[in-house]
Amino acid sequence: MPDTTAQAERRTLAPPVAAVLSRLPAYPGSLLLVAGLNGVLVRQLPGDVCERLQGQRIRIHVRDAGLRFDFAWQGGMFRARTPQASTELTLSANAHDFLRLAQRLDDPDTLFFNRRLSMEGDTELGLVVKNALDALELPVFERGWWTPSALLARLQRLRPSGMPGSHHGSH
Repeated sequence: MPDTTAQAERRTLAPPVAAVLSRLPAYPGSLLLVAGLNGVLVRQLPGDVCERLQGQRIRIHVRDAGLRFDFAWQGGMFRARTPQASTELTLSANAHDFLRLAQRLDDPDTLFFNRRLSMEGDTELGLVVKNALDALELPVFERGWWTPSALLARLQRLRPSGMPGSHHGSH
């Protein structure tokens, strides 16, 4: 069913918010983005995807916020880049649609065919990225992931076995 004008307007940031966000410097945002990508995605990416990503410059363009985040895959991780004149792949959408993708409420194909997500540049690379993201388990944006008990459980799993409070040491 086609979106109404009111539904489309709800999917964009309020103009005053967009005006403020569009004035933020790009590189610190790219650093934050790659920190998140590295924390969530790196361990889940298959080797063939990592090989295909090697050295590729990618941009996430958040249209309604006027933000662009440039990064590349190098040395087994995503690395922030200063704004580039060109990239091998640019993915563009509004903030709301990127969030819905991350939450798995919408899939990239639906957003693409509804012209809410666009891909410019190396189409083959774009398909590799899309297919890799479709195959990942991304619980990060699920509400249950952020409850105090879930956070505590994850922190306890990170604790080395000999530390106080750990249940894996001697009695």
